Amino acid sequence: MSVVVASRRAALLVAAAGFFLLTHTHAQAQWWKRAPVDFEECADTAEKAATKAEKTSALADCNAKFAGRRKAGGGYTYYDFLQDRTFDIAGPNPTPEEQKKIDEAYTGYLANQRRSNEAAQATARQQREQQEQQAQQIQQVALRTDVERVPVPVERPKVQQTVGQRPKGACTKGSFSCEWPRLSEGLNELKKLFNPTPSKPAAKKG
Repeated sequence: MSVVVASRRAALLVAAAGFFLLTHTHAQAQWWKRAPVDFEECADTAEKAATKAEKTSALADCNAKFAGRRKAGGGYTYYDFLQDRTFDIAGPNPTPEEQKKIDEAYTGYLANQRRSNEAAQATARQQREQQEQQAQQIQQVALRTDVERVPVPVERPKVQQTVGQRPKGACTKGSFSCEWPRLSEGLNELKKLFNPTPSKPAAKKG
C-alpha cells in the first residue's frame, strides 16, 4: 500500500511539473506574439521581416496604426503635416480631446493663412497702382517736354491801314481819284486870294 501511495505521489509531482513547464512555455509564447504598443516597437518587429517587401509592408502598417512617436524624455509627439507643426500627446495615438485641440489649431492656422494671403494681395495691388501712377506721371512729363520743344508758329503782323486811305500806288494816273486832291488844293489857294483873312484890330492903348 505504501508503495502505491508513493508511486501516486510521484506521478502527481511529475504531472504538476509538466503542467508548470507547459504553462510557462505558453506564457512565453504569448509574450512574443503580443501586439506592439507603439510605432517604435512595431518598427523593430518589422525590421525582422524575412524580405524587403515584407519589411516595407510591415512599416506601412506601423505608420497606419500609430500616429505618435516616442520622445526622449517620455511621452509622445504627433506631427501634423498640414500645419507643419508637432503636438505633445500622452500616448502613441492622440486621444479624442487631443485630436480636438489639433483640429482647432488647424482651423486657426487656416484663418492666419487666409489673412496673410489677403494682406499679400492688398500689398501687391497697392504696389501695382503706385507703379501705374508713376508711369502716368512720367508719360505726362514726357508729353509736356515734347510740347515745349515744338516752336509755336508766330502770326505775321498785319499791315495797318488808315480808314479811307488808299494805299500808295493804288490809283491810276490821270484818273479823277488821283487828280482831285491836287485840284482841291488849287481851289483852296484861289479862295485865299479872293477872300483874304481879315486882320485883327489893334488893341487900344490904355
